Amino acid sequence: MQTLEIVQHPHDILRQVAEPVLRFDESVQSIADDLTSTLMSVGGIGLCAPQVGISKRIIVTRPDATQPPRIYINPVIKAESRPGLVLESCLSLPGAQGTVKRAMRINVQAQTVSGECFGESLNDMNAVCMQHELDHLQGILFIDRLFWLSRWRLKYSPSTRTWWKTHRSIG
Repeated sequence: MQTLEIVQHPHDILRQVAEPVLRFDESVQSIADDLTSTLMSVGGIGLCAPQVGISKRIIVTRPDATQPPRIYINPVIKAESRPGLVLESCLSLPGAQGTVKRAMRINVQAQTVSGECFGESLNDMNAVCMQHELDHLQGILFIDRLFWLSRWRLKYSPSTRTWWKTHRSIG
């Protein structure tokens, strides 16, 4: 396992739709291992392959530090409920955070690294984390989901003003 570099906005891969995993070979296990190692090294709660420059539909989450990381290949949300507002940030947008509307309960279907299908019900932070990472697989960043006033505040906040000036305009 190796620790990979997390790509930062405005890297082009963050705006692309990730490719589905079609072949479940040793390369899928290697990517999953590297994503897990990288996530653990930075202390985040979720990371996906596009965030390390790989256009594959692979996600690793660990919203609860007492639980082992979970790997999801080709995940899809099948149902969602209990909308709520949550404060989000992102490893690919250091220093930026804002409140986003997310479902607090989802049912997700995915595959293991060996290609076996499984379903899971996720609640609260597990559900939020999965939705955030699924957005990445679609080329969507959490800042795209911010209410316009929140985006404006983030853009002109003293703590993120430099960040906004050094990155391509995103609204």
